Amino acid sequence: MEHRTSAELKGVADVIHPQKLSKKERLERWALALEKRRGVRLRTLRETEYRPAKEQSALRQENSPLTVAFEDPVLRSAGLTNDTFGEVARFFGLSHWQLHEVVCNCHFGETVASEAVAARVRRLSGRSFATFAYGYAIAAALLAGTVLLSRMI
Repeated sequence: MEHRTSAELKGVADVIHPQKLSKKERLERWALALEKRRGVRLRTLRETEYRPAKEQSALRQENSPLTVAFEDPVLRSAGLTNDTFGEVARFFGLSHWQLHEVVCNCHFGETVASEAVAARVRRLSGRSFATFAYGYAIAAALLAGTVLLSRMI
């Protein structure tokens, strides 16, 4: 193997320096990687919720949303070591139930549009919290109105 400095490699290859990313930045980066594959169908993981913890952690699927994350050089430089369910959950700081919502076939079928997964990942990053808060406020107002109407009857 020939040794070269990063300066020498600049003309030959992209040089990725180790990244320190917050949880939100990691999730955003994953969502962007998924969005770059607009129109692509990705494979889901089968029945993640029914597997014993050890088996669930080892789950992986070629051409899945987990693969998209692992193929991103910045996410790998930030510490993502493989595309298994357990490693992706650890790296992104997600519970197994949160990751289940993103990649399990029970939500999408055998394949899912990359844009649909990107939207779910982005929700986990908290970016769409305003939408959630707005919906929650409407639901609370409707509930309050229902309670008032029931007292009037």
